[in-house]
Amino acid sequence: MNEQITPTRIALKWGLILGIAMILYSIVTFVTDSVGNAWLGSVSYVLIIIGIILAMRDFRTLNGGYMTYGQGLTIGMLMGAVAGLLSSLFSVFYLTVIDTGIMERAAETARERMEDEGKMSDEQIDQAIGIMEKFQSPGFLFVFGVIGTALLALIFSLVIAAFIRRNKDNPFE
Repeated sequence: MNEQITPTRIALKWGLILGIAMILYSIVTFVTDSVGNAWLGSVSYVLIIIGIILAMRDFRTLNGGYMTYGQGLTIGMLMGAVAGLLSSLFSVFYLTVIDTGIMERAAETARERMEDEGKMSDEQIDQAIGIMEKFQSPGFLFVFGVIGTALLALIFSLVIAAFIRRNKDNPFE
């Protein structure tokens, strides 16, 4: 019996692969104390884009060379949600069990960066750090990690699916 290839199946497979890649990337940023580094943060965007491209190409190959735009969007968003779930679970575990002081160090680095720029008063810096610390709770990090990765994957998928899609000449086949 021939098994039907579905966007969900491919998205779960590649979401797991992307999630593991994002966990490995997170380990590197945590161990090197590079959590607040904006340049290194863009590496996660590249990982997501590469994952989406590979997943869509995999689906199109397994589906006889065809993939609709909607199937591409489904693959990208679901893959992003799975990867976000895995990487967020790991990040919350790491931040609450393995290295509980990493967020304080990131806040201190942010404070030093703001002081070096000299554009803000001490009161404004304290207020900005206070707001930043409110968004560092494990629940908040988890929820927005999953939602943020899924939305980012959806945005990237909107563009990538337009290039990778290949419709059948006769859609009724």
